[in-house]
Amino acid sequence: IQSLDEKQLNVFHRFSQSNSSLKKHRSRSIFSPFFCCFRNYNDYHVEPPPANNKTLSLPPPPEENGSPPKPPAKFLLPEVSITDYGKNCVVIDLDETLVHSSFKPISNADFIVPVEIDGTVHQVYVLKRPHVDEFLQKMGELFECVLFTASLAKYADPVADLLDQWGVFRARLFRESCVFHRGNYVKDLSRLGRELSKVIIIDNSPASYIFHPENAVPVQSWFDDMTDTELLDLIPLFEGLSKEEDVYSLLQNLRSR
Repeated sequence: IQSLDEKQLNVFHRFSQSNSSLKKHRSRSIFSPFFCCFRNYNDYHVEPPPANNKTLSLPPPPEENGSPPKPPAKFLLPEVSITDYGKNCVVIDLDETLVHSSFKPISNADFIVPVEIDGTVHQVYVLKRPHVDEFLQKMGELFECVLFTASLAKYADPVADLLDQWGVFRARLFRESCVFHRGNYVKDLSRLGRELSKVIIIDNSPASYIFHPENAVPVQSWFDDMTDTELLDLIPLFEGLSKEEDVYSLLQNLRSR
């Protein structure tokens, strides 16, 4: 904890305090229904997806009753590789955390990904968040990195192929690995097969980690601000977390200051 300076503390508090504004901001993304489905159309007046987009909507898993579900007999991740043995695990979100995607043409798109919907191929325009390359490379050095998104694999997998040029993501988890709990697709960290005291999740949506908020490093939603520096600012914090035997102690101390 002493290794973290005031700049790192200020960064963490800025991200933590942004949670209340993230939910409403995220709901305005046209990809909320297409990718993560965290919002209800009628409640937030979200523009519905194209009429032929209905095949992307999967039947939700059975609703859990009240409390978080029990871990499954088989975990989501394979055994830790020899190269990652002893490292903490960082779970990284995709949309509005690392990239922003749109059906509408974007002149400065970093990637254009074809996605088949109901027999028709649509072009998805993807913008990379500033400093994402540097951030991912550093995360790959320090952690066992897992991509975990509530988006469908038919979109997220090809985006990850283009984004992760260095093989940072040891595993990729998609919507079917989430738990549908009280209307949200939740990333249940207890299902990973990793010791929770060594797991960190970075995500722009608090709904994603409602089972394990004590493991979270929040990040502001990103859409198109090319002056954004949040991923760059987060690197010193993660350098500190990579050295912790128990991430809870550091994250809790940061929250209490």
